[in-house]
Amino acid sequence: RIAFSFPISDEALFYAHYDILTQRPTSNFLTLPTSYYYWPTENNPTINNPNLKPEKTIDYELGFQQKISNSSSINVAAFYREVRDKIQSYRYTGAYPKTYYSYNNIDFGTIKGLTLTYDLRRTNNARVRASYTLQFAEGTGSDSETAAAFIRSGQPNLRTLNPLNIDQRHRLTLNLDYRFGEGKKYNGPVSTRQKKGSDEVKSIKWLENTGFNLTLFGGSGTPYTRSSVIYPALVSNSRIIQGSLNGSRLPWQFRMDLRVDRDFRLKWSKSEDSRVSNLNVYLQVLNLLDSRNILGVYSATGNADDDGYLSAAEWQTQIEQQLNEETYRLLYSIALDSPYNYSSPRLIRFGFSLSF
Repeated sequence: RIAFSFPISDEALFYAHYDILTQRPTSNFLTLPTSYYYWPTENNPTINNPNLKPEKTIDYELGFQQKISNSSSINVAAFYREVRDKIQSYRYTGAYPKTYYSYNNIDFGTIKGLTLTYDLRRTNNARVRASYTLQFAEGTGSDSETAAAFIRSGQPNLRTLNPLNIDQRHRLTLNLDYRFGEGKKYNGPVSTRQKKGSDEVKSIKWLENTGFNLTLFGGSGTPYTRSSVIYPALVSNSRIIQGSLNGSRLPWQFRMDLRVDRDFRLKWSKSEDSRVSNLNVYLQVLNLLDSRNILGVYSATGNADDDGYLSAAEWQTQIEQQLNEETYRLLYSIALDSPYNYSSPRLIRFGFSLSF
């Protein structure tokens, strides 16, 4: 990693960095020697490749940061990322003893975009950080099986640029943290109480060392491949691509997370030099509004809970020939409504952490 910054003045600076990251293959690399003995008897065998090279990511970023006030700044950063030697399905034509399928480091991808960030340091108990990212992610394959069906249909090992599965064009994030201090720094609600039979007045600082954190996420939908025909998606993948690979988009996604916590100072003994620990008690609510974000859909309908198979006229004869048509329809519809097609529902956590 090489990084540098160039201050223009006391209130602005340019910065840049250049990174090279490598990672050993994480899949499709383990092969047993016994696999080679079964080639002549297998039909269109697929084996892993123990000679895969590490995947490489080269990252460039250029940014500009400008002070707006004594407590806030704005940051603009442009980034460009190259992913090289990605693993993809590959056909070894004319190999001995027969043509076979394996994996090779032939895929690549590019991710480029712009991030705009506003940062407000803690002012009057509040800290705010907001960002917007515009991103374009293209490549020849999103995973190692992207080209599997293509090459098995008799086509050569061609590579074309298409949107990657991670191509989220727009992403917005807003983080608001509001926190009350302690002692003289406390400026929250206070109530007083006088002890019975005494002139002593005790102040109660109700929100001392208490904080509220609200995080909002929003983003455009990621791409998926549309099908021009309806097919039973649970038992086959006989789709016919409509348009282009990853040419359609999922709906936008929104999520809000909330965390409320309070710190308590704990002394292990009454002596002045006693060790002090910090007990943090928190309540965290993930997906506060219980938003039902769609993460996956069936390519023929674009719906998360229906692939169109049960109601399609061309499949009614096959459905009626099942052992029990009513049971078949019921079980198929249950399996269609997969929870993996949606984001996590509202999740409430209550806990504590002790630092000493």
